[in-house]
Amino acid sequence: QVQLVESGGGLVQAGGSLRLSCVASGNIFNINDMGWYRQAPGKQRELVATITSGGLTVYADSVKGRFTVSRDNAKNTVYLQMNSLKPEDTAKYYCYALLNSGRTDWGQGTQVTASS
Repeated sequence: QVQLVESGGGLVQAGGSLRLSCVASGNIFNINDMGWYRQAPGKQRELVATITSGGLTVYADSVKGRFTVSRDNAKNTVYLQMNSLKPEDTAKYYCYALLNSGRTDWGQGTQVTASS
């Protein structure tokens, strides 16, 4: 099991930037992929970005060119740099870790609000 703690959310004007961080603890040696999902009110949770243990990245089409996911394995931390934020990016952002066993652990979420 892995514990995940997110930080960095907040309120920003449209066009602004935020950087989310997620620190992992616990069974960190069995972490494979890490990344971020988001969920807006009344909508399903959707994948934002993922990064493998080898550094390969995948992004949702809606955030390509604006968001960047990165990972510092020495610090057990995954980041999400969000630029050119739009009101439609407003959601609660959740960090996740996919373990080698196939189990997925989740953080508690951090709210991101981009005002128009």
